[in-house]
Amino acid sequence: MSQIASNIDRVRAAISNTELKERLIAFARELGFDSCRVAECTPPTHVDEFRDWLKDGAAGEMSYMERGEEKRRDPQKVLPGAKSIIVLALNYWQGKFRPSQTAATGRIARYAWGDDYHDVINAKLNKIDNFLREFGGEQKCYVDTGPVLERDHAAQAGIGWHGKSTMLVDERLGTWFFLAEILTTLELAADPPARDRCGTCARCITACPTGAITAPHRLDARRCISYLTIEHKTSIPVELRPLIGDRIYGCDDCLDACPWNRFASVSRESAFAARRSTMNMRLRDYLNLSGAEFRLLFRHSPIKRIKRRGFLRNVCVALGNVGDANDLPALAKAALDSEPLIAEHAAWAIEQIRARSTSREVVVN
Repeated sequence: MSQIASNIDRVRAAISNTELKERLIAFARELGFDSCRVAECTPPTHVDEFRDWLKDGAAGEMSYMERGEEKRRDPQKVLPGAKSIIVLALNYWQGKFRPSQTAATGRIARYAWGDDYHDVINAKLNKIDNFLREFGGEQKCYVDTGPVLERDHAAQAGIGWHGKSTMLVDERLGTWFFLAEILTTLELAADPPARDRCGTCARCITACPTGAITAPHRLDARRCISYLTIEHKTSIPVELRPLIGDRIYGCDDCLDACPWNRFASVSRESAFAARRSTMNMRLRDYLNLSGAEFRLLFRHSPIKRIKRRGFLRNVCVALGNVGDANDLPALAKAALDSEPLIAEHAAWAIEQIRARSTSREVVVN
């Protein structure tokens, strides 16, 4: 036996699973996580519903969901021998502060105001992974990108309960938190699930601009603005464009509507604070960005993931909904962009603005 293995055995023998969990929770708090709880590493509760959701095509272009279906249905296929799933929550609420929301600047979902949460949280998870390795654990860590049904495991661990919007709700954090999961071969005591406290409230359902929440706990991603502006890589359906309004990356409407957010507190993580590119930049000024300028402006931001073509497509749709004659020169230039996706949506926006101008002239006359 190697000296390292011998040392690990001595450490494991000297600490109980209960004490290990206590140390883990304390360490997670030290790293800035707002909640750290444990679920058994068993199949998630809603595997059948997930399968039906995929069969209905409600995942839209998110083909990775289907590719990873078997692993999502059984976490043992992600990490054979895993005994526990550690679920962590990190608050990103910035208080009542909101970037300028005039029609000229567009709206970006709160989670994307600051630095990319993948980078921020992964750095913390690596530290927890190293901590658990000292006790002989083997881990797989994920932040929103792994083949796990994270909300099911989080609900089972008691991080929160399934809101009717399909988002998780916590009585302390409301809806404003990121989730992360660590599958581990260490056996840790599981926490009890949280009680569903939505009652008869359906504000999140009625708040959805596109009717994407088709029933309690049922979301058709193909109509969701977050999906359309982020995950959807091709042309946005013409009939849905007017419903997007001035949103250019994601949508917070179902989250904003949740009454549990009245208890939310400001995040301790400074990396999530709003940056200039999500605050006061005019929509038409985004259209002047070259590829290099886009990458520089959104360096370390989650917005970089949709690339210039996706982001400017969204900007064109927003301008088509809220722009005016002053935006036409920038849109005319965008209509000649070498990227067909941008050019198509810019041409549509020009038509919308001109139609509104004509309509106003008719009313005045």
